[in-house]
Amino acid sequence: MHGESAYGLWTLVILNSAIFIFFAFSFTKPQTKTDWRSFGAFSAFVIALFTEMYGFPLTIYFLSGWLAEKYPGIDFLSHENGHLLHTLLGFEGSPHWDPLHIASNVLIILGFFLLASAWGVLHKAQQTRSLATTGWYARFRHPQYTAFILIMFGFLLQWPTILTVIMFPVLVVVYVRLAKREERIALKEFGDDYRRYMEVTPAWIPKLNVDRTVSN
Repeated sequence: MHGESAYGLWTLVILNSAIFIFFAFSFTKPQTKTDWRSFGAFSAFVIALFTEMYGFPLTIYFLSGWLAEKYPGIDFLSHENGHLLHTLLGFEGSPHWDPLHIASNVLIILGFFLLASAWGVLHKAQQTRSLATTGWYARFRHPQYTAFILIMFGFLLQWPTILTVIMFPVLVVVYVRLAKREERIALKEFGDDYRRYMEVTPAWIPKLNVDRTVSN
């Protein structure tokens, strides 16, 4: 695919953005303001990503002088060469089969799996107005936010852009703050039960051995 046809494909921008946003929506079904903020932040990242992947390659234009000098003869406006890390790290062959792209796919799939499985537990707890402490929530307290972070990081490995590289740490901070806000609300609602849950369950890194004393 050559430069003149690799970008400006706005139908692909809309289609890919819609697919991933729909998946995230179907797995999270946002209801509260916190849910919508989390979902909105992820959606903004996805739209920014696919806009540069298929619409307008802002990062490549911004770095065009340096890229032309460092890698003469490479057409960075072709879609294959738009995988910047593939070229910058010296990988050969198709960028879709390099270690970064494979790791990217694993993280994205793992993230969506985590998002889907965690939502089932959370939704059941919300319906019964009880604590979500089973499934992934028995291993760590914020699997849904961890899932979003995994998916975004996976996309960064595959197709980093200036905008998404800037957005990623900002959105991580947003998710951490949303998690802390949810915990303050849970402490008010469940009191000592949630405090005990916090004592035995890590926030972000899942534990291997599950303490069943906090399960519903």
